[in-house]
Amino acid sequence: MQENKSDKLRRLLFSGNTLIMPDAYDPITARIIEYCGFEAVQCSGYSFSVASCYGRESDFSRNEHLDVTAKIVNAVDIPVMADGEDGFGCPDEVAITIKEFIGAGVAGINIEDQIQGTRNAVKIIDAHLMAGKIKAARAAAIAAGNPILVINGRTDALLSEDNRSEALKKAIDRANTYIEAGADLAFVVYVASLEEVKTLVKEIHGPVSIAAGLAYNMQAFSINQLVECGVARVSLPTVAIMSAIRAVTGTLTHIRKSGEFRELIEAGVLGTPEEFRQILFQGK
Repeated sequence: MQENKSDKLRRLLFSGNTLIMPDAYDPITARIIEYCGFEAVQCSGYSFSVASCYGRESDFSRNEHLDVTAKIVNAVDIPVMADGEDGFGCPDEVAITIKEFIGAGVAGINIEDQIQGTRNAVKIIDAHLMAGKIKAARAAAIAAGNPILVINGRTDALLSEDNRSEALKKAIDRANTYIEAGADLAFVVYVASLEEVKTLVKEIHGPVSIAAGLAYNMQAFSINQLVECGVARVSLPTVAIMSAIRAVTGTLTHIRKSGEFRELIEAGVLGTPEEFRQILFQGK
């Protein structure tokens, strides 16, 4: 009998070892993540929107999310966690979202408290409403036949207050509220220092998830330091797409200016068909 992917993801998260989850924006990215030895894939709504040249992440619809996510799930054998954004609406809509993403084969899903579509500042919904969304998500997972779906309760509270200490306290309070409501772990974004990481791990009453490798924190702490702090899960929301954009831009700029391939070949930039096949098929 094939193992339930949610059970596998759950075991990875609660193994006592930090789970590193690079974010995929399309099926080949997911397959590269698997090829490189990572044990799970995180979908990134932000990266989805960038890959589609959308101005805002909120412009990427639920149906578009489902389409890309299902293709990512089908591309790999490892568990995939979806980006459920804000659940795409009220608790009733969250229930529909969960049912549809379970149908797509995901092992877990992020649900956030940020109000989608705001341009100038991060705004978050009432904590009790967010708790209601998480409860609706768990009930929907049970009804859909996957009661152990991993639910990652995300809070954007760190950017909701001008006073950083107050914002950190709010993030901790919300994280604990979301875990009490049925989230399996708490995802705090916009963490900008190692001291904040340590405080979150100490004060949150459950597994903590941190986003790393972002412009605001990539020089503040390393993945190794997050592991030492006891962070349960580290997501890399932009590393794949930003490195891909940089690499393709550099390669095509070189070709346009030089009209030559030799330096690219010598630098190992252009892979061989055998390498492509190894990544693309990897025994499948």
